[in-house]
Amino acid sequence: MLTIDKIYDASKVLKEVARTTDIIQAPNIRPDCELFLKTENLQVTGSFKVRGAYYKIHNLTEEEKSHGVIACSAGNHAQGVALAAARGGIDATICIPSTAPISKIEATRRFGAHVELVDGVYDDAYRRACEIQEESGRTFIHPFNDEDVIAGQGTIGLEIINQMPDVDAVLVPIGGGGLISGVAFAIKSLCPKCKVYGVQAAGAPSMYNSIRDGQAEELPSVSTIADGIAVKKPGDITFSLVQQYVDEIVTVTEDEIATAILTLIEQQKLIAEGAGAVSVAAAMFGKVDLKGKKAVCVVSGGNIDVNILSRVISRGLLTAGRTASLTVSLTDRPGELLKVSQIVARMGANILAVSHNRSAEGTAITACELEVQMETRDHAHVKAIRQALTDAGFQLVD
Repeated sequence: MLTIDKIYDASKVLKEVARTTDIIQAPNIRPDCELFLKTENLQVTGSFKVRGAYYKIHNLTEEEKSHGVIACSAGNHAQGVALAAARGGIDATICIPSTAPISKIEATRRFGAHVELVDGVYDDAYRRACEIQEESGRTFIHPFNDEDVIAGQGTIGLEIINQMPDVDAVLVPIGGGGLISGVAFAIKSLCPKCKVYGVQAAGAPSMYNSIRDGQAEELPSVSTIADGIAVKKPGDITFSLVQQYVDEIVTVTEDEIATAILTLIEQQKLIAEGAGAVSVAAAMFGKVDLKGKKAVCVVSGGNIDVNILSRVISRGLLTAGRTASLTVSLTDRPGELLKVSQIVARMGANILAVSHNRSAEGTAITACELEVQMETRDHAHVKAIRQALTDAGFQLVD
C-alpha cells in the first residue's frame, strides 16, 4: 500500500538523480490570488516522470533487473525509464506512440533505450508493451498505475509543503493519474486543509469522466495538444486514490492550453509542453476558485516539439487577441486600402498581411473583400479597431 513513509523513502533515493525544483511566483497570471509555479519542466529530462521511473527501477530485485525492463510512454516517462535503466546498467525497451513529438523520441534514444514506435496513442503503445513483456519476461514499468511510481511522483507534494507550508491549493495535471495520486496523497497526509485540484484536457477527460460517473471508464478516442496526458483510461490504483484525495477535477480547452503556454513564455520565460501548462490554464481561466488564496500550479513538463510550439504560439496569440484578422467589404478603387491602413495604424495596430478577394460570392462586380491580418494588444483593442472602421463607413464581413 502507498504510505507517506514510502514517499519519504523515495525522496531520499531520488536525491541522487532528481533536483528539488523551485517554486516561483507568477503575479500576473492570476492577479486575484498569490499564484506560484512548481517548475518540474526544469527537472532532469525536462519532466517530473524521472521521479517515479527511477524509484520503481531502484526497487527492482537483481533478478528482475537482469531480465531488463519494458515500458510504454507518450515520451516523458520513456526518458525517465531510459535514464534510470542507463544508471543501473539495465537493458530497456520502450514503446512510444508514433504521434509523440520527435524531440521526446530522440531524447529517449540518446539515453540508450531501444525505442519501438507504435501506431496510435498511448493506450496502443501500452498494449504492445504488454505483448513484449509476456514474450520476453521483462519487468513492466508502468507510467502511472504502480505504487512505487506514484510514491516517486508524490515527492513533489513533499517539496511543495516544505517550500510553502501555508499553501491553500495545488493544481496538478492529470493523464493516467500517477502524478496527482502521489501529490494529493502526500499533501493531504501532511496538510489536510490544502485543496488539490486536478486538470485534464477537454479532449482527453478520462479521469474527469470516471470520477463523475463513479467508475473507471475508457474513452473511445483522445485528441489534444497535451500529448503527455492523452490517456484513454485511468489506472485502477490511481482512480481509487483520486477518489479519496482529490477535491475536484476540471478541464481546459485547446485554446486555453495554447494561451497558457504563450503566457508562460512571455511572462515567466518558461517553456512548458501542453500537459505541463494545463494547470496554469485552469488558473488563468478561472476553472477553480483561487481568489485570495495562495496556490501552486505544477508545471509538469517542458518537452514540447519546436514545430508544435510555433503552432501553439500562433493559436495562443489568436486566443489572447494578440493577433486578429478582419474582412472589409469595399469599393475596388484606388485609395481604399490606404484609408483602411491609416485607420489601423492610427489605432496602434500593426498590419502583418493583406489580401484582396475580387471574386467573393455575393459581392458586386465593382467591389472586393479585403482581409487584413493584424498584430494587436488584446480583444478590446480588436473591438476598437472594428468600431473605428465601421465609424469611417466601412462594412465589415463577419
